[in-house]
Amino acid sequence: MELGAFSVSLGVKDLAKSRAFYEALGFTALGGAEEHNFLIMKNGETLVGLFQGMFEGAMLTFNPGWDQSAGEVTPFTDVREIRDTLQEAGIEITQEQGDATGPASFVVTDPDGFPVLIDQHR
Repeated sequence: MELGAFSVSLGVKDLAKSRAFYEALGFTALGGAEEHNFLIMKNGETLVGLFQGMFEGAMLTFNPGWDQSAGEVTPFTDVREIRDTLQEAGIEITQEQGDATGPASFVVTDPDGFPVLIDQHR
């Protein structure tokens, strides 16, 4: 199963301060929208998502259908197929959004309590 692009998503308190911090580490903004309180920062192949006011803490994020530069990958494993495979393995889906096709997402929690978001944008 191909999970797509990987990033760490951080619930931040101040998006501008977090952006400045990660820019000092050599990251640049790849995507997102400050007016919507989130940015995707990139350094080489490393991605960090900064999200203000959307959730607390950190989570691992995978984006089926995307490479590390948010370029489309074809073919790819659809998010619903990934969800079904995990459910068949006995893994509980804790949140889910989307329809039968197109963009959709779900969250699972690893054995140590870390959330893992599988978020397909196309």
